[in-house]
Amino acid sequence: MPTRPNVLFVMTDQQRFDTIAALGNPHVATPNLDRLAARGTVFDNAYSTSPVCVPARYTLRSGCEATLTDVYDNTVPDGGHAAIRERCGPYLAEAMRLRGYRTWGVGKFHTTPWDAPVGYDRQRHSEEFYDSPEQRAGDAYAAWIAAEHPAYDWIEALMGERTDMYYMPQLSPLPAECTVESWATREAIALMDADDGRPWFGLVSYIGPHPPFAPPLPYNRMYDPDRMPDPVCGDRDVDHLDQHIPWMNHLVYAEDVDPHRARTLKARYYGEISYIDGCVGDLLDAVERRPDADDTVICFFSDHGDLLGDHHGWQKESFFEASARVPFLISWPGRVAAGERRSELVCLTDLFGLATSAAGQPELRQGGDLLGLLTGAARPRETLFGFHGRPGTRRFKAMVRQGDLKLIWMANGGHRLLFDVAADPYELEPLRSERAGELTALLAERLRADGVVEAFDGGELRTFPYEEWPLTRIHQFDRSRGVTGFGEPG
Repeated sequence: MPTRPNVLFVMTDQQRFDTIAALGNPHVATPNLDRLAARGTVFDNAYSTSPVCVPARYTLRSGCEATLTDVYDNTVPDGGHAAIRERCGPYLAEAMRLRGYRTWGVGKFHTTPWDAPVGYDRQRHSEEFYDSPEQRAGDAYAAWIAAEHPAYDWIEALMGERTDMYYMPQLSPLPAECTVESWATREAIALMDADDGRPWFGLVSYIGPHPPFAPPLPYNRMYDPDRMPDPVCGDRDVDHLDQHIPWMNHLVYAEDVDPHRARTLKARYYGEISYIDGCVGDLLDAVERRPDADDTVICFFSDHGDLLGDHHGWQKESFFEASARVPFLISWPGRVAAGERRSELVCLTDLFGLATSAAGQPELRQGGDLLGLLTGAARPRETLFGFHGRPGTRRFKAMVRQGDLKLIWMANGGHRLLFDVAADPYELEPLRSERAGELTALLAERLRADGVVEAFDGGELRTFPYEEWPLTRIHQFDRSRGVTGFGEPG
């Protein structure tokens, strides 16, 4: 029987598809991601089909889309964690354990509840913030800071300040060797090396470069803001047909980011990416030191991107390329071509099948056959769908990507934006074409097939009169320390 390979998934949070030097970005230094790209194959058209933290992670661990997980935004329905497993089957780590793998995971998991089991033999949490003293004490990274570096335990926001500082350039409150990415890398390498004779499946889920953009020294000053390119924006009225964008801008205090601040934020964002790139280099070194280095599948990806000022927007939860398209690199020496770039449509849902196929017992669920695609044994998908927001409400929206065309459909106002992403990669000029109707019909067909009846009003997709959403703010203070908001004057 052929040797079953180890499988290493490395995920960043909120990293855009266009942030790797070797893939065409001259403004950022990513020598280790460049090295991984040279070691394997890059998919240039990879998407997060529900581009926000929680649904993306449930897609990854379940191998199913939001239409089956029922997680369309960062809210998981009551009892949803267990119900998702019942509908979709064992989560990925459990599925790999059932295939004879030693499993471990480190980093951000973003389950509801925060410590819900997902099937790893060893799981080391590092969530973004803490809702209670018990959660902070139970978080592996925060507990490590308290035990090993108590001089820093007074810091409320270990990854940088959020709330009104969400999109303010920052410096990490910790030295590089104490940040969550450095900790996660060391933990992962130790778990990787804890051999027991079985092949292993491991997930390293980094919190960065998710905002706040607070790289440690010296990465905070690695990039000159004056050399950073400006955001790329179309007509504001078109960009903001997706009401989620201006609503989110206000939510995270980013409704009036000026051009200089935008460039400075990009410089800090790139600093975060270059710092994480160094951590990825440590992981690659650890793999390559092993005698089974060539029998290790490595896949690098992100849960979604960040508008980063493009389309007059910040954050994610949009189907514009900057938010929904992600880096996607696969390496398996001798089995996956080195230095190759592919144009097929792939997505995070495919990763379940990648891992189980590498283990010798393929289970694709709602994803595609990545290994079959790479060997020529499987046909590429013709159409890729994405979903965000609760169907049957005005917040529901969807993406249909087919060939070079991409449709963004929105229940709010029934608006449709159609782009040719090859001719118009920044999505500045919506097309007027009957193809919008054809792609909308495909969307309706897919929703019917998945049983999403609430998305329909009779035989048509449910739409609502266009409304601007009421603006609000989000406060993300350290509730584990009893901080729930700003102080009162006087």
